Amino acid sequence: MDATSEVHSGSKKLHDEETAEIPETAHQISTDSWFQVGFVLTTGINSAYVLGYSGNVMIPLGWIGGVIGLILATAISLYANALIAKLHEYGGVRHIRYRDLAGFIYGKKAYSLTWGLQYVNLFMINTGFIILAGQALKAAYVLFKDDHVMKLPHFIAISGFVCAIFAIGIPHLSALRIWLGFSTVFSLIYIVIAFVLSLQDGLQAPARSYDIPGTKISRIFTTIGAAASLVFAFNTGMLPEIQATVRKPVVENMMKALYFQFTAGVLPLYAVCFVGYWAYGNKTSSYLLNNVSGPIWVKAMANIAAFLQTVIALHIFASPMYEYLDTKFGIKGSPLKIQNLTFRITVRGGYLAINTLVSALLPFLGDFMSLTGAISTFPLTFILANHMYLMAKKDKLTSAQKLWHWLNVGFFALLAVAALISALRLIAVDSKTYHVFADL
Repeated sequence: MDATSEVHSGSKKLHDEETAEIPETAHQISTDSWFQVGFVLTTGINSAYVLGYSGNVMIPLGWIGGVIGLILATAISLYANALIAKLHEYGGVRHIRYRDLAGFIYGKKAYSLTWGLQYVNLFMINTGFIILAGQALKAAYVLFKDDHVMKLPHFIAISGFVCAIFAIGIPHLSALRIWLGFSTVFSLIYIVIAFVLSLQDGLQAPARSYDIPGTKISRIFTTIGAAASLVFAFNTGMLPEIQATVRKPVVENMMKALYFQFTAGVLPLYAVCFVGYWAYGNKTSSYLLNNVSGPIWVKAMANIAAFLQTVIALHIFASPMYEYLDTKFGIKGSPLKIQNLTFRITVRGGYLAINTLVSALLPFLGDFMSLTGAISTFPLTFILANHMYLMAKKDKLTSAQKLWHWLNVGFFALLAVAALISALRLIAVDSKTYHVFADL
């Protein structure tokens, strides 16, 4: 346990009402009901990313692969997240950060490696959110004025600015509260509108093709990329950070939140994903609202709702970085203190400015989903989850159970390598097709 003490050295420990130690943090913990945490998780699943799954997942996989893939990804993701949730109070310590858990089990090097993987994962997710927000704003704009004066990079810049204003105003994850209600309403608006208009178009449209496009070689790569997008759809890469906010009993309440996420929470995603592909076949856009026909004001409302929900969802995935910086620099007390407000303006504004620049430079949303799934979601959510559980519970597992976890580790490691190669190929192809600051 020497490595463990190294990881936690310098961190003052707080004791909760039971015996588990809690590392020091500038953010609130153990304050939220499982229902609120369930809505945090569901907000991530039903973000505006759902408007891209018909095009980015179903087209490369087709009906059989897409339906089976989504169901399998749901079940596997629930299983992997449950493994992490059950380790939250492992060894008499509450592991409120993913890297803390990895460091406790493996040592200091694993702590740093996990933090690096998680940082990349969340940075890429946030970049994708800003691209999405920009696409939604542009889609609303061209409904009324398609003059090509305002281009996607302009809307991405506006989106990044709005996200920064929101980040400055919401000090920590638990403070979202009422905003989660707004997020749910916004999600329902664009999901219901996309579903109804797609259904209407599908009923009126002529026969469409569901053939998987591309050559045999390109299909292999796009299929692997779609598999990475599937796991990206259901996994946050920050489960311990979310679990840190839930009230006691922590594991029991987190499991309730996960069951809510992977039952009621996935139904809207399934509905809009399947009906979008059914309505437009292999011509489905990577942003479904670009396909639908209907009253301009209805489509505008859906796009504005997608933009606003994206601003809220991004804050969830940026919160581990905010927590790290706030804790490191001792930002405590009232969020309205001049010192704290200035810190958030400078640091969070700077972080999101970098995100926004990358988003505008490389606005290839599908490629980001695949790359994020490959380099961080697979390792964090599947490889590490199974191996950490194996290490933590090895004395209590049967030989068959140990073999099962090792098979999972090996399988997802191979899939991660294949997905990385596929994602890099997709980015290389798109980089030849589109220039930087492309107006997609």
